[in-house]
Amino acid sequence: MAANKQALWQDGYDEAVEVNQRALIDKVLARYSGEFTVFRELLQNSDDAQSNAVEIHFETDAYLKRKEGRDALGPTDDAFPDLKKTQVSQWTFKNNGIIFRDEDWSRLRKIAEGNPDEEKIGAFGVGFYSLFSVTEEPFVTSGGHGMQFHWKKDNKDQLQVRRGNLPPTDTPDPWTTFEMTLREPGTIPPAFDFTRFLASSITFMTHLCEVSLFLDEHRLVRLTKSSGVMNDATLLKGIKGTSGTGMMAVRGIRSAPIRIKAEVMHAVYSVGTEKPPPLPAEKPVRQAQSGFFSSLFSSFTGGSSTPQRVATPLPPPAPEDPPIKVHESSVTLTIFTADVSVSVDKKMEAELHRSTKKNPPRQLKYSLIYTGKDEYDNSVEEEKKQPKSSGSVFQGLRADLNGSGQARVFIGHATGQTTGIGGHMASRFIPTVERESIDLVDRNVAVWNRELLYVGGFLCRTAYELELSNIKTLWDGASSAATDFQPDAELKKWLTARFIHVLKFFSFHVSTPSSDVSRLLEAAFFACSTSHPFHVLSTAGVRSATAVREPDASFAVFLKRLPVLPEEVLKDASRMVASMRARGMIKSINFEDVLAELRQRPLTETELIACLRWWSDDVLQNSTQSHLSYIRRELLEATLVTFPQKDASKSDKILPLSSVQFFVNPRSINSVLKDLDGPFPDTLMPTSTTQHFTAEQLASLSWRELSVADWVAHISRPEVMAADSAYDLRISAHWSEKVLSMLTRTWPSLSAGAKESICAALKDKTCVPTSSGMKLPEESYFASANIFKDLPVVTFPSGFVIKGPMEKVLLALGVRKHVDLQVVFNRMIKTGDWSTADLVTYLVSVQANLSPDENMRLQSTSVFFREGSTSQDGSGRRSRYKAADLYEPNPTFRQLGLPTLDWGEKSKWKSGSEEARFLYRLGLKRAPPLDVIINLSASTDKSVQQHALKYLLDNLVTRYPEYHPNKYAEVAFVPAINAFKECLGKPNEVFVTAAWKDLGYLVAHPDVRDAVSKLGLLDHPPTNSLVTLLQKTPPKDVETAQRWFDILATRIVDFAPGELTAMSKLPIVPVSIGGAIRHLSPSQCYIGKSASQEFHSKLFTYVDFGKAANGFLSACGTKQEPSIDEIAQILISDPRNFFTLAGGKESYLIELRNVANNARLLSGATLTRMKSAPILLGTKRSVRSDKRRKSNEADLEEDDWELLHDLKKASDIVIVDDTQAYQLFGDSVFTAPQDDLLENFYIQLGSKRFSAIVQEEYKSTAENRNSRIAANTRSLILERLPLFLHEHTHSRPRVSLNWLAGERNFIVRAFDKLVIVKHLRIADVNITRHLEASAAAKRNARTLTSLSSGSIELWLAQSSEIDMYEVANALCRLIFESPKTNDALLFMTILSTDLRTLKRRGYNVDKILRQQQDARQRAIEAANANSTVALLPPPEKPLPAPVSAPPVVPPRPTSPPQKEVIPGGWDTKRPISPPTVANTPPPPNAPPPYSQKEEVDDQPSTSRGGRPLSQMTSSLNKWKQQLLPSTRDDSGSGAGVSPNPAAPPLTRRPNAPVTPQSSIRANVTQAINACKPEGNNLIQNRKQMQMIKESLDDGYCDISGQVGDLKLVGESPLPGQMGTMKVYATHDVPSPETLVTTKRNSLARFIHVITALSRVYSLPISSLHVFCDMGGGLIAFNRNGSIFLNLRYFEAWHDQKVERGDLNEAYISWYFTLAHEIAHNLVQPHNSEHEFYFSALCEEHIMAFGKLLSHGPGTN
Repeated sequence: MAANKQALWQDGYDEAVEVNQRALIDKVLARYSGEFTVFRELLQNSDDAQSNAVEIHFETDAYLKRKEGRDALGPTDDAFPDLKKTQVSQWTFKNNGIIFRDEDWSRLRKIAEGNPDEEKIGAFGVGFYSLFSVTEEPFVTSGGHGMQFHWKKDNKDQLQVRRGNLPPTDTPDPWTTFEMTLREPGTIPPAFDFTRFLASSITFMTHLCEVSLFLDEHRLVRLTKSSGVMNDATLLKGIKGTSGTGMMAVRGIRSAPIRIKAEVMHAVYSVGTEKPPPLPAEKPVRQAQSGFFSSLFSSFTGGSSTPQRVATPLPPPAPEDPPIKVHESSVTLTIFTADVSVSVDKKMEAELHRSTKKNPPRQLKYSLIYTGKDEYDNSVEEEKKQPKSSGSVFQGLRADLNGSGQARVFIGHATGQTTGIGGHMASRFIPTVERESIDLVDRNVAVWNRELLYVGGFLCRTAYELELSNIKTLWDGASSAATDFQPDAELKKWLTARFIHVLKFFSFHVSTPSSDVSRLLEAAFFACSTSHPFHVLSTAGVRSATAVREPDASFAVFLKRLPVLPEEVLKDASRMVASMRARGMIKSINFEDVLAELRQRPLTETELIACLRWWSDDVLQNSTQSHLSYIRRELLEATLVTFPQKDASKSDKILPLSSVQFFVNPRSINSVLKDLDGPFPDTLMPTSTTQHFTAEQLASLSWRELSVADWVAHISRPEVMAADSAYDLRISAHWSEKVLSMLTRTWPSLSAGAKESICAALKDKTCVPTSSGMKLPEESYFASANIFKDLPVVTFPSGFVIKGPMEKVLLALGVRKHVDLQVVFNRMIKTGDWSTADLVTYLVSVQANLSPDENMRLQSTSVFFREGSTSQDGSGRRSRYKAADLYEPNPTFRQLGLPTLDWGEKSKWKSGSEEARFLYRLGLKRAPPLDVIINLSASTDKSVQQHALKYLLDNLVTRYPEYHPNKYAEVAFVPAINAFKECLGKPNEVFVTAAWKDLGYLVAHPDVRDAVSKLGLLDHPPTNSLVTLLQKTPPKDVETAQRWFDILATRIVDFAPGELTAMSKLPIVPVSIGGAIRHLSPSQCYIGKSASQEFHSKLFTYVDFGKAANGFLSACGTKQEPSIDEIAQILISDPRNFFTLAGGKESYLIELRNVANNARLLSGATLTRMKSAPILLGTKRSVRSDKRRKSNEADLEEDDWELLHDLKKASDIVIVDDTQAYQLFGDSVFTAPQDDLLENFYIQLGSKRFSAIVQEEYKSTAENRNSRIAANTRSLILERLPLFLHEHTHSRPRVSLNWLAGERNFIVRAFDKLVIVKHLRIADVNITRHLEASAAAKRNARTLTSLSSGSIELWLAQSSEIDMYEVANALCRLIFESPKTNDALLFMTILSTDLRTLKRRGYNVDKILRQQQDARQRAIEAANANSTVALLPPPEKPLPAPVSAPPVVPPRPTSPPQKEVIPGGWDTKRPISPPTVANTPPPPNAPPPYSQKEEVDDQPSTSRGGRPLSQMTSSLNKWKQQLLPSTRDDSGSGAGVSPNPAAPPLTRRPNAPVTPQSSIRANVTQAINACKPEGNNLIQNRKQMQMIKESLDDGYCDISGQVGDLKLVGESPLPGQMGTMKVYATHDVPSPETLVTTKRNSLARFIHVITALSRVYSLPISSLHVFCDMGGGLIAFNRNGSIFLNLRYFEAWHDQKVERGDLNEAYISWYFTLAHEIAHNLVQPHNSEHEFYFSALCEEHIMAFGKLLSHGPGTN
């Protein structure tokens, strides 16, 4: 690209750029959209030229002709021209500024070269060309020179000028004139609007002071501007005058009034747009209701919420003034001007110069027109006086208080940009080219304009603060002389209106066209203040806004001194108030404001009521409890209230609100207090205040209602009674009667607590008027107490008769209705005149009047005699007893020796009499307490003991229901016998069953056995007692043990599991060993004899005590035979003794196989010990002693070796998985028996394989490239490998046949010689062997660069004949994870045998033969095609489309492989799965995709476990075949689950034990018990479930890769029972949250089916879960014991039939599905062991399932 430029400059040529000047000017003018553009530009140019006067002439053609004919012109007639219709031909604009200089003439003819003078407004150099919008050839004259613009004749698009001198005149012409001959005659601009434009434009002109407007010779308008004295304003402190970037700084502010006078002809007003005259409006009458609904209903009823305006006739029109009449008007404005210094860095200066063609000024001014309140009102009034309704010509200058957009930004003249506030602004803004708005788009120009707008905001804020300062001066001056420190109402109203005017003027509305202007001005207006407060006018004068609050009617009555905004301000200046509120400057009244005023002065009662009203209506409703407590506390502490006294001479009473405690509730029973004239507490709030509030509102202040009890307590205080004797209860009987009368009225409604409080206050006061004076209540008596005549009887001064409520009050106070008992005792008892019967008879007569205290005294006083008592001191006085110490005089009690009441001989004792009942209430005993009778029953006095026991048994139910034997466990009162004698026993030591006597326990005496059973004796001793007995004294011999165990066998069900466990460890079983008795624990013994040829009897102890006793021992842990874990522990404890007792190697291996077969039953601790114990039998080859003379081991035959056996640890034994390695190193290490079961067990305990500890490396000569042997061998292997894989079914290959067929995946290389070096490293053994071989194979490591990455290489040695066994053995080790020895033999046979022979042996070789034939045919056809292809013509038309192939069933995803995926591995080609439900899956009884009938028929009727299959098992397998999809590999062999899958050859072992049925059932039970509920709400994909290499088919329940995360979406109720079943869904199910609802019916049917099946299997229903997905072959799966069943398959297969009532098919399908999943609790992979337990589960529960099919749910 750079070379091209260089060549162009060397060889090219220049051409001028042509500009269409007419089009350029037109395009520039097109951007000028405002009115009066020509005059706007000319006026600005005039002001730049320092003109002070301008004349604008609109000239008609006739006038121009007259003007050309003579110098002095006059009107030709008296008719005034019509301003709307008169056609003018020329506009002439004249100014008296500086005449044009040469540079001015030169710049005039240049486009886009603005005025470089930085003090001038012009910037872009296109303003003059606005003249071309009205004229084609403008003509300019100035200072005797002229310039004519004209278009080139031969090119109308090019503009030219002709410049020259004008003819000389006598006097120099001071005017610079612009003549514009119009393209076409037209009317003048609208005269009135044009006048308004001129009035606005002259305002901000620096030099221009006069403008005249002419039509021909008529001067229509004359505007003159005069300025007043300029006043300097001090810059306010705390207001930042520097813009954000520091570019501009305000150095000073001045203000000056200006006056603009207008002389306007009447004709100009006549052409103005008239506004409709305002109609007189009546004030609307406020209705009782208003709002939306009242307006709505009034529209139906025809009514109106406001009165209709009455039509009034318009006044007659005034006579029209002549058009030439001149009307004078004026306006006075205030201009605030800020002197601004500018500091611009060089970069910004350059950028601004680029944009404006001039440098920015160093100094500039920023002006703001402010119209004061008075001036604004005057202009409004003057506008009303205008001759026409079009308004004043100064309307555009008056403040725009409503935000209508009249206030503009001036850049010398008005632009289209509004300010957003009430006044115009002018400064050196940089406009857009058309000068209609401020440029805020250009990056650098925008910075300049934004800085200027900050100055504008600063200027507005200063003007605002200055105006507020003036208002403050006037307010403070008027307030200082007033008594209330407030100006008079008229002045306050005027100052408030003036403040509202200021707020409205500086309210920021949205500016247009750019809203950023007002936004930036507003931001600067508020942000420029750093510390200077924002002042506002409040009800207390001018204050900082932060000290002023918004008015709130709730506080208006009681907050008099708080400064708030006047209501008029909120209403009329709402926009500015909202802005201040948004900035947090004006806040609502808060609690701190309330506290501040309350602390300054006391409140009057009216103010207090308002304050409490605020508390109840606002604070209580809107405060939290904690905040409410704080407000209440502070409010009460801060408030003082003044109440006027009744006596005017006394000063007002001051009541602190914090001292108030009570109020009188006029709506409660306590309202009677308000009518009393007695003394009240000083802490009572007067009723005149509290009557305005509810009791709940007053209680919220922590005040409580003054109750009668509170008042009585108050008047009972000594200081209150002493203050006025007339109100002293102790002295004044009249006052006492009044108080008691008040209590009488309220007494029935008082609470018990209030009554107690009143009684407590009065009981120690002599407040009862009696016949003997004022007495204490307890010293006073009712008139009915007439035993003695000198008693003080209650007597009221008014003669009030005591009855009803008054009697109740006096009784409560303690006034007596009977004589005090002590008086009775003193006057009667001591005289001896009354007997016990007489005293009781009197007491019965007055018992209704006895007080509780008196009854208590009677109960606690010793006043009664005992039968048979005598004087103790010889004085003759008998002792007295309380009634509770005595028994009623009953013969039975006398026999028991109990103290009885001496009733006397005068009257007979009757237990049913009133006197007896009275004594019973006093405590006289009617029966001895249980403790007493029990102790009497244990008495050594046999007579007393027998009578007491009889009494106890006779009255046990009626009198002693609280009896319980445990309460008297330490009292021996029960007749019993033991093995030796009769005695008394404790209740918990005596038992009813006589058999326990043999074990040393006490049993109930035979004579009283039936009776003592009522005492709650146990039939049998507690089980813990029996355990303790066995622990301390076990049976001494076998006979005793048999007798004891027989008895204990009857209590087995009563023993707790823990007790049985404890007894299992106690040495309680006597065993005769060597003639001596030795005690063993039950867990150490076994019942009966061993079933293992007496072998176990040598290791374990067997006992037999009989059927019943053996049952007890079984419950205690004695087993029929030892468990696998116990056998293993014996084995670990002494392996060599175990080996000796077993009788040799074969029997020892049998035991090892038994342990291995049941290894899953071993505990973790046992397994850990077995790993480190020398318990495993190992074999090592050793040369026979007679053959050791052979020097070379290679010369040894197999018979020359002998096998050495020894017990070793698992880590010292090696698994033989490499026969070649075994041949080489078998004499150096011990190896495991070559038995699959034992090998797996050895590996589990830590043994390693030969393949893991033997390392190989290959040494070879140079490679023979392009070896035919290598190629033929590779072809042979790939040809025969499918046959081998078809026969090999016990493990899955690592790689697939297709992958091996790739050239780079399977490589065969040939060498002359091949040596394999094998290294054995284990423990201390480190041996190396060299072996010549004919074949070896290896797997290359996978890399990113090598082409053979991950490939399998087969190396062949050509020096010797290739041994196909070595080939097969080497490849099997790479193809399979764990190859068997037979694998290599089978593969060798297939490789080394011709196809015909293989076919005879039953191998399916037809496919290979056909492939060979097809290959030969394709080779022939290819050769023919190559020879004739050039002769074939092209096809004339396209071949028809092939017939569409049948749909392919999508492959089923399987579990992720255990190791890293190998390219071309078996997982790249998946088995075929059943179709998804979305494609209508087949019913559960449909046949699988590929029939396996032929394979099934050829298999023997045995399962993989070697157990014969019953007919039921065959049936189960057929169902399982239908449930599980069958698969086929590449060779066509079936890999799915079949009823009788091919099993690996079984090695028959002598004496192999058969697994007992009990073990199988235990495993089945274990599988069912392992089921558990799922606790997670989100079930993530089971990533840990990896590919099981032994599994031929992962089955339909493999979750890995088939289902995404499951999320709990709800729970569905179980049918007919309590509880729910959890329902899950995958992420792709739409609206999973509604799944339970939308599928409610099908879910209920599905749960009904599986609930019935759960009872068949005895499964906890919580272990079953339902899930739903949108696709895939997953029918069910087992996750850690939780079973999940797919709703989608149920809906597709069974739901319709279940809905019709046909449930059997669904039962059958899901019965086998559940069995399949339960079996996974024992075996995770799908292999023969899983199938074994699947069949076992089905057989175990087939009977219950048959009942379900026959009778339906609930029958099993």
